[in-house]
Amino acid sequence: MQWTTTLTFAAAPISPNNNPKHQNNASKKNKPDAQLIQEYKSFANELADAARTAILPYWRLPSLEVESKYESGRSISQTISPVTAADRAAERVMRDLIEKRYPTHGICGEEYGSVRLDADWVWVLDPIDGTKSFMTGKPLFGTLIAALCQGVPTIGIIDQCVLKERWVGVLGEPTTLNDVPISCDSDETPTELKHAIMYTTTPDMFTKKEESQRFRAIRNAVNTINYGADCYGYALVASGFGAHLVVEADLGLYDYCAIVPVVEGAGGIITDWRGGELKL
Repeated sequence: MQWTTTLTFAAAPISPNNNPKHQNNASKKNKPDAQLIQEYKSFANELADAARTAILPYWRLPSLEVESKYESGRSISQTISPVTAADRAAERVMRDLIEKRYPTHGICGEEYGSVRLDADWVWVLDPIDGTKSFMTGKPLFGTLIAALCQGVPTIGIIDQCVLKERWVGVLGEPTTLNDVPISCDSDETPTELKHAIMYTTTPDMFTKKEESQRFRAIRNAVNTINYGADCYGYALVASGFGAHLVVEADLGLYDYCAIVPVVEGAGGIITDWRGGELKL
């Protein structure tokens, strides 16, 4: 699969919600048939259940085998990335379920590539986002599952199988954490960056001059920066637990598609670095 670098910015609404300049993109998108969305939402949860079953036997396994894969066009720190039997088993079981239930749908997965990307509905899978955390026993990884309708992220799941936490975002609906609606905005949301807490996976992902300059600028503007959460950082922002934004670069399709409905359904904003919509 050809690698496409994407820069993402996800945040709780720093400015007041009634300012139309800072409203998220969810209300601007055309929502597909409601009954179909509910059917695919239920199926996405089935996929997450299947991925949990495939991953958990490998959790903190002393004899876990780790291989390396090469991905051109990425930052130096991620050109060679780890892959485990858990990654492959989880994606395999999800792909098999999709092929059996919806054989005309497209699939894009991190481990086994893409088929039928021109289909109206495409499933985008990252079986373990945060493999480096998984292989070292740190539960800050997640399974990412997205359903895209005509290229637009419409359903998204972030599933943390060890902590038994599941965020589900659906276009036009409130995001839930374990079936309880959540919001990234609260009375404690800061109105200035100097009070904000930011996440990014690693500073090494900002390799181009423009990326590194802008990252340093926002790093110096916020109150606190935390590293090493992968998709879990976005889930924390969506939940309103105290993190306010995530800034990242060097992401592929399967890294961000599931996150878009989760963040937007929680009232947050997620775009590329120029404010553009994230889609296929």
